[in-house]
Amino acid sequence: MLPELRDVILIDIETVACAPNYDALDERLKVQWARKSSYLRRNGEETDADLFHARAGIYAEFGKIVCIGAGKFVENEEGKLMLRTKAYADHNEGQLLSAFKSMLERTDPMTTRLCAHNGKEFDFPYICRRMLINGITLPSLLTLSGKKPWEVLHEDTMELWKFGDFKHYTSLDLLAAVFNIPSSKDGMDGSQVNRVYYEDNDLDRIASYCLRDVVVLAQLYLRLHGLPLIEDNNIIRA
Repeated sequence: MLPELRDVILIDIETVACAPNYDALDERLKVQWARKSSYLRRNGEETDADLFHARAGIYAEFGKIVCIGAGKFVENEEGKLMLRTKAYADHNEGQLLSAFKSMLERTDPMTTRLCAHNGKEFDFPYICRRMLINGITLPSLLTLSGKKPWEVLHEDTMELWKFGDFKHYTSLDLLAAVFNIPSSKDGMDGSQVNRVYYEDNDLDRIASYCLRDVVVLAQLYLRLHGLPLIEDNNIIRA
């Protein structure tokens, strides 16, 4: 296996609003959400409750993580490249984050690299913020304080694709289409996660969707390094 693959942990997170609806929100947070939603409102018809359902999960202060999907490149006995994935999914966010932290702490913080799509803007800071909110100290791999830039081993496939360009966001699904990678959007996309969680109570479906995103991320990572895709029968889903 190439050295650049051996130490990579690929991650994707799924987030929802911190409460099932606006009315269930803590009174202090309602005041803060009213301030936030005043900047988000695009027309006079959108209420604070409408915006909370649609947008709260994007913000770590008003959302929570319900699933973290992780993937790692491995080799089989014949030396063939494979991908092993695992979902950390739980209604109890603290337990989910503690389990994910334990996994990170079993790796070598000097060599292990975390990779996500738009991870530097979303996944990594969101995980850090929610860990602190839950009273969980940050593992070394997520700690930025006191580190020099080259000591922060975070990779971002969107940043790799930009090649220094700062113009716009490029979605994982668009890059999957460009590189002819099978889509993860099999009857579900990110905009539906909040509804599936609170209305359908289907965390398993969210976890399955999250792992499909991890597979797409891994395949994109390979293509961005000029490497062939992993065959589906060499992907281990846990």
